Amino acid sequence: MFVVAKSLSWPLAGRVSVGRQVLFGPWLTTACALSLGFVIGCSSRSLPDSSGDAGPRRVSVQLNWYAEAEHGGVYQAKADGTYEAAGLDVEIRPGGRGTVVAAEVVLGRADFAITNADDVVLYRAEGSDIVALMTAMQDHPRCILVRTDSGVTSLDELSGLTLQRQEGRGFVEFLRSTGRLEGVREVPYPGGVAGLVGDPKVAIQAYSIAEPHVARGEGVEVLPLMVSELGWNPYCSVLVTRGELIRERPELVRDFVAATTRGWQNYVTDPAAGNDLILAANQHGMTAEALEFGSKELVKLAIPEPMTVEELGGMTADRWQTLVSQMESLGMIKPGSVKPEACYSLEFLPAASAGTVDEP
Repeated sequence: MFVVAKSLSWPLAGRVSVGRQVLFGPWLTTACALSLGFVIGCSSRSLPDSSGDAGPRRVSVQLNWYAEAEHGGVYQAKADGTYEAAGLDVEIRPGGRGTVVAAEVVLGRADFAITNADDVVLYRAEGSDIVALMTAMQDHPRCILVRTDSGVTSLDELSGLTLQRQEGRGFVEFLRSTGRLEGVREVPYPGGVAGLVGDPKVAIQAYSIAEPHVARGEGVEVLPLMVSELGWNPYCSVLVTRGELIRERPELVRDFVAATTRGWQNYVTDPAAGNDLILAANQHGMTAEALEFGSKELVKLAIPEPMTVEELGGMTADRWQTLVSQMESLGMIKPGSVKPEACYSLEFLPAASAGTVDEP
């Protein structure tokens, strides 16, 4: 088992980052949000302009969890020389249970980061100038994982089960709002698949690119029920930066986005080099078999039909508008507190990604 715990439960106020669930920490209270501009001005670190230097430009990227397949494009770009060819010396910083992505980026301790679209909206609602630049996955891997011998075959049939979930997450609020958690006993998610393995009446929150492999390795056949099919589908493994870096170093941003997008395109085509580097970076029980499973499963999420690999990375105004509206209706953010168009930029995407995927 390569992950023993990916999330714990905190109330919506005073969020922290635990595993893939990248939330707010106590550093970003309402008062702090009001003074964020002052904090950024005092604390942020701008990269020196090395356009006239012979050496590569140093760049750091913060991950929202330990190195896994969901970060594959970044590792691929470093492993196969894509970053080097773009004149970039990239430091990849794995995350963990204590990583607060917004703080790392906004305060300049990292230049870029990987997070998810709903987290971008939450960050901006609290005053962080975080901007999404490209997405690795069009469809989110979030699922409810059930045992096949439970008799449950859809998210309409959860009544009677015990669901281990992290309270306050958007997908939980969404499932509640649709009535699909009626008759479901909700309990905190302790991490891992042990509850599911031990009881056919237990379901767990999961990523379809990870936990199904773990459960099957424990001898239990499972079925991932995809939440995205119901309409809750934030972009996943989103590359973000701070607005300050966009304004001060647009060429650096453009080069890094282009190289990272190419890294993802290479990863979904042949992930061998990226997976080798991920295995070397992940010291938390990751196995080659689990990584191979994840890198194969995410292909259909990164380039769902009829997309092509050249279009990987693109985002649309409609998707961001839908997400912001959903989070407002679920009470996750105040109405009008976030402008969808401020959450993302297509300016730095390669033409194939930005031009084909943006607007229908």
